[in-house]
Amino acid sequence: MSKTAVIFPGQGSQFVGMGKGFLETNDRAQELMALAEEISGMPLGKLCLEGPMEDLTRTMHLQPAMTVLNMITWDALSEAGLQPDFYAGHSLGEYSALYASGVLSAEDTLRLVTERRRLMEREATKNPGAMTAILKLPLAEVEKAVTAGRAVGEVTVANYNTDMQIVISGEKDAVDAAGQAAAEMKGRAIALPVSGAWHSSLVAGAIPDFTEVMAATTFNSPNGTMLFNVTAEQETDPAKIKDIMARQIASMVRWYEIVMAMHGQGVTTFIEVGPKKVLTGMMKKLLPKDHGCNCVQVEDPESVVACLS
Repeated sequence: MSKTAVIFPGQGSQFVGMGKGFLETNDRAQELMALAEEISGMPLGKLCLEGPMEDLTRTMHLQPAMTVLNMITWDALSEAGLQPDFYAGHSLGEYSALYASGVLSAEDTLRLVTERRRLMEREATKNPGAMTAILKLPLAEVEKAVTAGRAVGEVTVANYNTDMQIVISGEKDAVDAAGQAAAEMKGRAIALPVSGAWHSSLVAGAIPDFTEVMAATTFNSPNGTMLFNVTAEQETDPAKIKDIMARQIASMVRWYEIVMAMHGQGVTTFIEVGPKKVLTGMMKKLLPKDHGCNCVQVEDPESVVACLS
C-alpha cells in the first residue's frame, strides 16, 4: 500500500507575500499568526505580507515567520482530512513537523522556535561564521575537502541535502579553504547569504540553554512516523526527542538519508507544506529516475484544493 509523507521547509523558502491567501480568508490562520506575534514579540504578519525582504530574512524574524506559515498551511490540510503516514522537516522545518505530528502544541512550537532563534543569534554574534553549498561532489569527496579546510580552522558538513548538493559550515577562512579544495576536485562552491554558521560547533553553545528550555516543555509521541534530522531515523520516546532536538542546532541535517528512508518504506507521495518549492525541487535530484512518486507543494488555499484532489 502506498504511503504519504508531509515535509516542511526551513530558512530559504521565504518570500514577501507568503501566507496572503490564508491570512485574508482563514480564521485559524489569523489566530495562529496572532499567537506567533504575541510569543515572538515581532510584527510577523506585516513582515510576511509587506516585507521588506531584508527584514523578513533576518533570523530573528524568519524563524518564527516560516514556522507559523508552515503551521497555518498544515492546519488547512489537516482540517480538510489529510492524514499522512510520515513527517519530516528540513532544519528549522523540523519544528513544524513536531507540531503536525502532535509532538508539540502550537504555543510550545512557537515558543521553542523563538528561543532557538535568540540563542542561535547569540552564538553567531560570539562566533561569526559562514556556509557554502558544494555541488557536483558526493559526500565522501566533500568530507575530504572539509578535512583540508580544517587545517585553517573549524568547518564541518552541515546539510546533506542530496547526493550532489552538500552544505558546509564553520569559520569563514576554513569554509573558504574547504570550498577551494572542493573546486580543485571539480566541485562547485557557492557561498550562502546566511548570518551564522548553522549546524556547526560554532553555535553549539546554544545547546545547554536550549536543553533547559525544552526540559520544561511537554513533548508527546508522534502520531505517525517522524524521521529526525540528526539521526535520519524514527523516534517515539519524548525524552529522546528532546535530546535529538537540542543536538539538532549544531548537527548535520541528514535530509538525503531521510528522504531515501521514507521512499524505502513505501512513501510514494511527498507533500511539501509551506512557502515555495525548495524541497520539491530537491526531490528531482534525490529520488531515482524511475521513482514513480508524486511530489506536490502546498502554500495557499488553491494549492490545498489541488493537492487533495
